Amino acid sequence: MRIHSKIVAIAICFGVFLLLYFLRAKAVQDPLSVQVVDGEEEVSSSFSSPSQFTRNVAAKFATKIPAGDIASMERTLKRREKSTSFDRRRDLNASKLKSNAAKHTTAEEIMHLAVVVCGNRLDESLAMVKSAILFSLKRIRFHIFAEDPLAPQFKQKLNQWPPSALSKFQYSIYPITFSVGNADEWKKLFKPCAAQRLFLPVVLKDIDSLLYVDSDVLFLRPLDDIWRLFQSFNSTQLAAMAPEHEVPKIGWYSRFARHPFYGVTGVNSGVMLMNLTRVRSTVFKNSMIPGGLSWKDLLHPLYQKYKNHITWGDQDLLNIIFHYNPECLFVFSCQWNYRPDHCMYGSNCKDAEKKGVSILHGNRGVFHDDKQPAFKVIYDAIQEFPFEDNMFQSLFYPIQTKFLDTVNTLCGRIPQVFLKQIEKSMRKIFQEKVVRHARLHE
Repeated sequence: MRIHSKIVAIAICFGVFLLLYFLRAKAVQDPLSVQVVDGEEEVSSSFSSPSQFTRNVAAKFATKIPAGDIASMERTLKRREKSTSFDRRRDLNASKLKSNAAKHTTAEEIMHLAVVVCGNRLDESLAMVKSAILFSLKRIRFHIFAEDPLAPQFKQKLNQWPPSALSKFQYSIYPITFSVGNADEWKKLFKPCAAQRLFLPVVLKDIDSLLYVDSDVLFLRPLDDIWRLFQSFNSTQLAAMAPEHEVPKIGWYSRFARHPFYGVTGVNSGVMLMNLTRVRSTVFKNSMIPGGLSWKDLLHPLYQKYKNHITWGDQDLLNIIFHYNPECLFVFSCQWNYRPDHCMYGSNCKDAEKKGVSILHGNRGVFHDDKQPAFKVIYDAIQEFPFEDNMFQSLFYPIQTKFLDTVNTLCGRIPQVFLKQIEKSMRKIFQEKVVRHARLHE
């Protein structure tokens, strides 16, 4: 009996010990439970307060969590809350930075184009603007220098274009301004107001780079492509132009010039890239002052010295400047400034034969007469093209058809030179604006 009683007592004690053990283990595990939510640990409490916890467990069986441990857990939770708040603020700031960077990138991607409009040049200037926005991809800012009577007409004509066209560009209209010398003398230097291009670095003080074109120019390729030539400038180059001629024996400067000019054949200023920031900061060598002169201080004395020896006005002055500063000029090929001289005596622009004409320059008035019908065909087609029509049906095919009437002329005998870039550009625009837009909405 005694042995049996001892066994029973031992069993009871062992049972009580097990009961106390399990109660203690439960008391330690219940207050904070850990579960995984979306791959991260989340801490949650099964009790609303510490007092509720103490009431639910008998004092003699429960083992309380030390106050220090609870405080430590509370600090951990606060740190996690602060960390989450910091991460949210950091993500918000990063989002703002990306937004600002996107705005900055957009601002940098705007291309600047300047043109001077005087006399009867309004319609051909509008055709130039139209060709630029038809073929270009990025937005363009036009800087239009116009005589007072033409400014309201220019604005009126532009505002009549459809919203789809107006959304592709911005424009500013400026008065004709010559900062030094006699304004009337500058204005009559060559073509009406053409000398204004010399003063662009002085007038457009807030513009870093731009493309200047004569009003009788048409883009047959995105302006974006010639704009990228700025990336080819070395550290000293600040402007870019095409040669005046490809063959020295029949070039004007090489045969008739009575003043210094650039290179062997001189350069043509009808299409000119200008890094205005570099122009404003450069001291130019010249034949008048040994120490050199800034651009704004050079123009008037240069004109005074050579005004009785120049024929082509401001273009001659540019040739003189770059004759003494050849390291400042980047020369691009004739395809970027294709003129009647490149085909009326036989085809002599090899780059255009290979790649096609990128910018068509209708000097000698060929957009408005029948001397070079190949040029006039393209001008008329662009001028008459309805903005919202299909470019292949209403622009390319009419040009292609009308070129058949020009094959009896030297320029008309090489239709592929004129049509290659137009067709290529239309396909590029289709791919960039139509196909990509469709993919974004798939």
